Amino acid sequence: MDDGPGRLATLLVLVDGRMPAGGHAHSGGVEAAVADGSLTGLPELELFLLGRLHTAGVVAAAFAAATVHALREPATAGPARLVELDAELDARTPSPAQRTASRAQGRTLLRAGRAAWPVPAGPRAPHHPIALGMVTTGAGLPPADAALAAAHLTVTGPATAATRLLGLDPLAVTGALARLTAEVATVARLGADSASRPPHALPAPAGIRLDLLAERHRLADLRMFAS
Repeated sequence: MDDGPGRLATLLVLVDGRMPAGGHAHSGGVEAAVADGSLTGLPELELFLLGRLHTAGVVAAAFAAATVHALREPATAGPARLVELDAELDARTPSPAQRTASRAQGRTLLRAGRAAWPVPAGPRAPHHPIALGMVTTGAGLPPADAALAAAHLTVTGPATAATRLLGLDPLAVTGALARLTAEVATVARLGADSASRPPHALPAPAGIRLDLLAERHRLADLRMFAS
């Protein structure tokens, strides 16, 4: 009996915002936005999540899906293609703080994923979307599921962080996430549809404010989150 839905559920747990690779340790720019006063409540959080989803989320979904495609299709050169994907993702991450955070999240996710499934070999310290694709492959799931998990974490991680930083009502934040489900699904489809493209042709929407927030956070004297 195919337990694909069960494996997808496990994957979504591994990338949940409350896990160390998500909002438990990384705020995705929320902490710096709270510090500069641009994010003060639920309305601003919803706009922040929507913007993050359609920039960083599109990139993450596409690269996670492309990683699964590369590992499942021998013609794409498998693990060797992952090095190229990782380099392309590095080029799409101009903020040094964001690059450091992404690789830290990738290492954490790989440790968790390898406890559950036989995750294939890849770069030693990959960016988080590459690690997500590797874990998804280990779970025997398709590129579309990697894209969905990436899009899901793009909003749930920062939402979890915002709940803690601002003392927001968790039920209200859950409602905000529910209102974003159609957008999450759209971004996941965009990522899945681009999985077979060569690495240089994958989406590259810029999130300049996220880069600035990451660098500001890196220089902050007091921080609750790693990023």
